[in-house]
Amino acid sequence: MTPAELRKLSAEGKFTDPTTGYCDGYVQANMVVLHKEYAEHFEEFCRKNPKPCPLLEVVGPGTSLTSKLAPGADLLDTIPRYRIWKDGECVEEPLDVRKYYSEDLVFFLLGCSFSFEEALISAGISLRHVDEKKNVSMYRTNLPLEPAGPFHGEMVVSMRPIHRSQVAEACVITSRFPEVHGAPVHVGYPEMVGIDHVEKADYGDSVDIKENELPVFWACGVTPQNVLVKAKLPFAITHAPGYMFVSDLKNADYATGV
Repeated sequence: MTPAELRKLSAEGKFTDPTTGYCDGYVQANMVVLHKEYAEHFEEFCRKNPKPCPLLEVVGPGTSLTSKLAPGADLLDTIPRYRIWKDGECVEEPLDVRKYYSEDLVFFLLGCSFSFEEALISAGISLRHVDEKKNVSMYRTNLPLEPAGPFHGEMVVSMRPIHRSQVAEACVITSRFPEVHGAPVHVGYPEMVGIDHVEKADYGDSVDIKENELPVFWACGVTPQNVLVKAKLPFAITHAPGYMFVSDLKNADYATGV
């Protein structure tokens, strides 16, 4: 399936799955949508926290059509599942957000770690959530973020169990993709970053960590959703965790040192 085909099926309500494992080789993106009055502070927040919030494109105000990641794609219906936020609470998970559109909305597309998974798999590093056709495991942590305006809080991370013998290689491979979260922020000992129950993910699906494997944690683009809970803005839109915008750009376009 091509990215354009996946987006078309999403717009028709015929594709409603997490996007991990789909459209190998293409960049996937997280999304945050805010009213214009909050956009400047959120962009500053992303610049201050590039590891969890690598900014790939800003769309609007006045349009919902991308010009860089997938020219002409409409961000109102080409993501398989969205979240509507009111006063810091997720109140709905619709399949499109057309009825919520207004001319003063600004769309932020942020890098996603799904983009480097192809490189890990190509190197022979197995990813359990892909093998088991699950969403990736994501967790809230105690890792602090640099604040900007109303935006503050702690980082969310994604976790992939990696065999001990392959952890160093996984770190090197993902470090080549700094615009889609890059190298891990933590390896092993989940309690050191505030994760008390690694067997139970806060977002996505839980997976087993087997003997001779270590939990490896990457900064995650769900971080802004954790931040929105604390900011308590009157209104915001995001993608649902694991349900990404799939772009027309290749992962190789964002790789460095290869």
